[in-house]
Amino acid sequence: MTSTPLTGPHDLVEAAGHPHGGGNMKPHYDDRLANEDLAPLRKQKWSSYNIFAFWMSDVHSVGGYVTAGSLFALGLQSWQVLVALIAGIVIVQVFANMVAKPSQKTGVPYPVINRVVFGIRGANIPAIIRGLIAIAWYGVQTFLAAESLNIIFLKFVPGSAALLDVSFAGLSALGWISYAILWTAQFLLFWNGMEVIRRFIDWAGPAVYVVMIVLAVYLVSQAGIQNISFTLSTNQLDFWASIPVMFGAIALVVSYFSGPMLNFGDFARYGKSFAAVKKGNFWGLPVNFVFFSLLTVITASATVPVFGSLITDPIKTVEQIDTPFAILLGGLTFVTATVGINIVANFISPAFDFSNVAPKKISWRAGGMIAAVGSTFLMPWNWYSNSDAIHYSLGVLGALIGPLFGILIAGYYIAARQRVKVDAMFTMDAKGPYWYRNGFNPNAVKAVIVAGVPTVAIAVFPKLFADLGLFNVSWISDYSWFIGCGLGYVLFLLFERLDPRVPTFEGETEGISDGTADAVETPAEAGAEALVLAQTAADAGTPVPGSGAAAPAAPAVLAQTVQDAVVPERGTAAPGRPTAAGPREALA
Repeated sequence: MTSTPLTGPHDLVEAAGHPHGGGNMKPHYDDRLANEDLAPLRKQKWSSYNIFAFWMSDVHSVGGYVTAGSLFALGLQSWQVLVALIAGIVIVQVFANMVAKPSQKTGVPYPVINRVVFGIRGANIPAIIRGLIAIAWYGVQTFLAAESLNIIFLKFVPGSAALLDVSFAGLSALGWISYAILWTAQFLLFWNGMEVIRRFIDWAGPAVYVVMIVLAVYLVSQAGIQNISFTLSTNQLDFWASIPVMFGAIALVVSYFSGPMLNFGDFARYGKSFAAVKKGNFWGLPVNFVFFSLLTVITASATVPVFGSLITDPIKTVEQIDTPFAILLGGLTFVTATVGINIVANFISPAFDFSNVAPKKISWRAGGMIAAVGSTFLMPWNWYSNSDAIHYSLGVLGALIGPLFGILIAGYYIAARQRVKVDAMFTMDAKGPYWYRNGFNPNAVKAVIVAGVPTVAIAVFPKLFADLGLFNVSWISDYSWFIGCGLGYVLFLLFERLDPRVPTFEGETEGISDGTADAVETPAEAGAEALVLAQTAADAGTPVPGSGAAAPAAPAVLAQTVQDAVVPERGTAAPGRPTAAGPREALA
């Protein structure tokens, strides 16, 4: 084991934009497994609104707009679409709560909590898979945002049209300029850390809503409210034919959010309580998504009488209005929306993933830059328009999201019984409870392989068979996430039953994060934390009240704990500060 010193003000590894000492980086944590980005948070401050704004950023994108609009063009009745929307997003809400809890209770991101299930080294398996998916989609979303910026350039800088005739590596010169601008803007936003990102998404979500409501009101006033229809399809299915389509719509909603669901622990760890996270999920998912979908269909429906044809792409809708102010406002709005979803879905998570691979050498920021630079080398503009390329490349990786989700849920809730020894996730000691076999839990590895192979086959081969003219069962691919999640869950529990590996620490209390109860910080633990804070502040040149000696510091820290504690919501207890077992709040 390697002793890790406290992080100083000039160290490369910083706490993801938080003040130095924001991560509870204990001296005995092995630096091959820990840095301040991955260590349990000392303070969890995100409110329900911050979580709500996270989901707004995830929903308010061009992809979200088109996805929501497409549900109304499936030939279903309006009430059937509404039922499918609500059913799908409630499923997302339930699973988001489930993946949030282990990270919120322990204060660690997704790749770290997976050490409990996959093993100290094995946790890199889901981390790398997730990171590769995010790299690809980061480039795609940046490219889509650049397309929005192109429209602004073409409208306000007429000479920029000449740049469309010059291209390099499949992208026009204007495209490269817009891509570089957006890439740099996202880089600067990310580099400033999680607090700046939180403030950005707090602002971006409502801002996009304001513009979309203005756009909808304008188009409805032009079209006449009597011409607005909640059915965008010209072909209406009968009741029995609509049933499988409804289930397909539900699966589409869940699949669309499958990536953010898996990533959500990276954000839930900042939640001030699990109750606050659940409340944010309620407003951000069913309430927000249904309202956004209705706003989307109203806007799309109004394009028929106003422009003479159905337009489901919001960028093209704004372009059709053809007034400078509308194009500028709309273009900047959808650039903001796309940057928002890119940051929360495809930048932050791979930053944690790659940092988890080599914490001593790769900080959170460095991990994010690996994703950003890698996405450019993939040149997404060359393959994004090719549905086969997306299907056969990202389809393979995307199909593994379901098994990874099922294994994590089974491992934390059933095998570990929500009991985690937090400090044990940061030791390379071969006698540690999460070392398993050479750092890998063979049950989790087998579950990924055995569940992953059929899930990938279900996601990929039906389309291949249909393209070859053999037979068409492509509908089954819509359910690959559900199938993979179920297989991962069942197989992991089966392997654990045959050969139990995950410890439950029954009868132990010290250093255990229990997902069903509050932790009580003892004076000894508070005094230890005070010493760490005092040393950190001394390194940074910042005075800490009462830090002159360890003994007087403990009461001061306990008093500050009470002051910093979140006002408890109805039915919950006030959360305490992180202890040796990490932060643990009451379950509402």
